[in-house]
Amino acid sequence: MTKIYGIIGWPVKHSLSPVFQSTFLEQQQINAAYLPFAVAPELLEQAMQGMLALGIEGFNVTVPHKESVFQMVSADEDARLIGAVNSVRRGSAGWEATNTDWRGFKAVVEGLAIPVAGKKALLFGAGGTARAVLHALATLELETVYICNRNPERLANFVAFARSSYPSLNCEPVRWQQDAVADACAEAALLVNTTTVGLASDQQFPFALCGAGAAIDAVYKPDGDTAFCKAAAVSRSAVDGLPMLIAQGAESFAWWHDCARPDCSSALRNIEQQLGRTAVQLPGWQGC
Repeated sequence: MTKIYGIIGWPVKHSLSPVFQSTFLEQQQINAAYLPFAVAPELLEQAMQGMLALGIEGFNVTVPHKESVFQMVSADEDARLIGAVNSVRRGSAGWEATNTDWRGFKAVVEGLAIPVAGKKALLFGAGGTARAVLHALATLELETVYICNRNPERLANFVAFARSSYPSLNCEPVRWQQDAVADACAEAALLVNTTTVGLASDQQFPFALCGAGAAIDAVYKPDGDTAFCKAAAVSRSAVDGLPMLIAQGAESFAWWHDCARPDCSSALRNIEQQLGRTAVQLPGWQGC
């Protein structure tokens, strides 16, 4: 019998996950289908119960449900620390969950093949994705993470969370101002954006981004040309969120099916061809 997997979000019709997850299933010769399920926030609890009753084997979680689903499942240690989940599977006592976003981000850093241990990073954002990125940066043994967010209260709360959760990581707040951002950029080997600032086609990223190294945008656009990437590419190698999306999905696939992580490089090249976008250079990924 064909097993069913999927992704829930609101909206979800734009998701590329069904494209590469279906490819992974074909490559592994697994009799399963991966489908998008649009779930409104007010219907989330009923949807979770319905999927369990209908025999759905597992699913990914995208915005705006990652924190809400976390409250409804049995989450592992990584997800509990991050406070959000993006991967759920059927367990003996109901839904089990993990967070593979941080592993996907870590895979992209490794793909860029830049040394980050003992270095500094500048992180824009203070939400669930920022928490996943922070978790990855801690495992990569960075020395300092500068954190910048528009809302001063959210910034203070996030820095407090970061310092208590990762005491070995030096976490410092950065004001949402050009001079403060420029100072942090000058010291940071890695810039990371987890906000939606500048995502609209007519928007620019609010800051000039200087310094050498790399930059990763956690969000993606079909053409790969986010405002953050355009600002960072003046002096750095910059990639949008497509490689991270594929890498976290591959980690989810391996977790669901208890197998090795599928080949991310071929999936990335396949989607780049479909979207007609320039190939991302990730020397740490074989074939990229």
